[in-house]
Amino acid sequence: MLYFAELTSPQVAGLLTAPRRPVLLLPVGAIEPHGPHAPLATDPMISIGVCERVAERLADHPSIRALILPPLPYGVTRYASAFPGAVHVSEETLYAIVTDVCGSLVKQGFVDIIVVNNHFEPEHVATLRRATAAAGVGYLDLVRRANAARLTPEFQSGSCHAGQYETSLVLASRPDLVDRETMASLPSFEVDMPAAMSAGHKDFVAMGMEQAYCGSPASATAEEGEQTYAVLADMVLELIGDV
Repeated sequence: MLYFAELTSPQVAGLLTAPRRPVLLLPVGAIEPHGPHAPLATDPMISIGVCERVAERLADHPSIRALILPPLPYGVTRYASAFPGAVHVSEETLYAIVTDVCGSLVKQGFVDIIVVNNHFEPEHVATLRRATAAAGVGYLDLVRRANAARLTPEFQSGSCHAGQYETSLVLASRPDLVDRETMASLPSFEVDMPAAMSAGHKDFVAMGMEQAYCGSPASATAEEGEQTYAVLADMVLELIGDV
């Protein structure tokens, strides 16, 4: 079993006395538009995909067992508010749910927890940094320079919302949810999102992203997605070693 919530209560109790150290992975994202071609759940879907690959790679590990917690799909997402489907929660709500969930598990003895996030709105990231620090748990922080440098050129460019980077990851995990015809028709559209945010633009429309995407979705491939998943899984495995 890979999923914590599929265990029975006695099985969960047994994790704490088993020879393999339990590590719990909490996938986090946001429900928001990802262009006209990719699903609203792109961000949490990517986080779940990373966690699944980590748990599978540790399935036969002699001393570590990774289990995936139910995902937290809602996040701070004001930038997409002009488009149908964006579901925003406040920083206070996100902070409370992350600290409460992790705190509840830590009190039971599950001290090795890693939050795996793939939604990068600045206020969302800042809240997760604060919450994981307060809860004393690990956090996969992909916008830190050292981590970003290991990812694709599009990710590093900052022009990567529903572009080649994210669409490739969805193609690798849930290709049935990508509108391939629309994806292939979308022109490359470059927006340096970090620079635009620093300049005071607070939503996708102000950045010129009138279809809620930037980057090059038409160039996305499942092969690139699997390669990126492997790198992301490596990062989590490194965090597990640190934990």
